[in-house]
Amino acid sequence: MCTNIVERTNVSGGGRGAQGWFTLAEVSVSYDHPFHVQLEHALNIDFTNESAGVGARVAVELTLESAKELARALKAAVERADQYEATGYA
Repeated sequence: MCTNIVERTNVSGGGRGAQGWFTLAEVSVSYDHPFHVQLEHALNIDFTNESAGVGARVAVELTLESAKELARALKAAVERADQYEATGYA
């Protein structure tokens, strides 16, 4: 059964896809059926730039536990980056 769990937001950055580097514009994060990994549901992250065509996409499928660890690591890195930007020290 599909979960219909999806969150979308605009982003600014770069990603490397099948045709090389491209500018990122959006990210979709969903918890639903994956295409590649052999799981009933996975946390799916799609970085895209629709205006650059279908090749401007980087997709990631993670187990729920791996997604939780990624969220923890991302939060910790962002907090350290904020501290560095404020003080010059990580």
